[in-house]
Amino acid sequence: MIKINLLNSVTERQGSTAMSVDRKVGSAASRLLLMTLAVGFLLTAVIGWDVVSTQMAKADAERRFEEQKQIEKELEAVIKEQKELEAKIASIDSRINAIKKLRDEQQGPSAVLEAMRQRIAMVPGIYLQSIEQKGAEVEIKGNSPDESQVTQFGRSLEFSNGLFSNMSIETKREEVTNQMAVPTSGKEAPKVNLVSFVIKAAYTPSKAGSINQAVPSTASSNAPGTPGAPVQVAKN
Repeated sequence: MIKINLLNSVTERQGSTAMSVDRKVGSAASRLLLMTLAVGFLLTAVIGWDVVSTQMAKADAERRFEEQKQIEKELEAVIKEQKELEAKIASIDSRINAIKKLRDEQQGPSAVLEAMRQRIAMVPGIYLQSIEQKGAEVEIKGNSPDESQVTQFGRSLEFSNGLFSNMSIETKREEVTNQMAVPTSGKEAPKVNLVSFVIKAAYTPSKAGSINQAVPSTASSNAPGTPGAPVQVAKN
């Protein structure tokens, strides 16, 4: 009878295969190839990671750049709005100044008339003929039977809180016919002496709102030694 040992034949075949692989791996060429493959894999992995990280950094930088551009646009809008508000404020200020100027100009004539009324009431015997404004100067013409009343009237105008300043008075004595007297038959109407005057003063309309704050009384105007700027009086 023939006996065949299959176990030994399989073991021998497996051993011969393992030995063949071991011989192939143990050769220098095989080891070099394996090392080359390993290095290539690692290099590929490093390059791939570098590319991925670079792309991520680029995307992050682009995102930040877009955010900065958006912030810049918003800042430009805020600056534009601020300039528009400043322009509106400047326009409103100019309107307010124009209204104040117009109000001062409107108050000026009424303030002058009110000042004249108050001072004529304090100094009887003053008769005004005309009040004329010439630029920044006011010229007042009138007459009075007494020259001292003219001087007193001129000094009373000084108490106007700056509405009138740099005052000068020119006077001229005239002899005119008394139109109030009843003429008798064959005789001319009597004549009387009058003092014609011209008062010139600088005029400041912005002070019109405060003319009633300091109005001199008749007693203080007549009192000797009353302090105040001297009034220039020119006599003809």
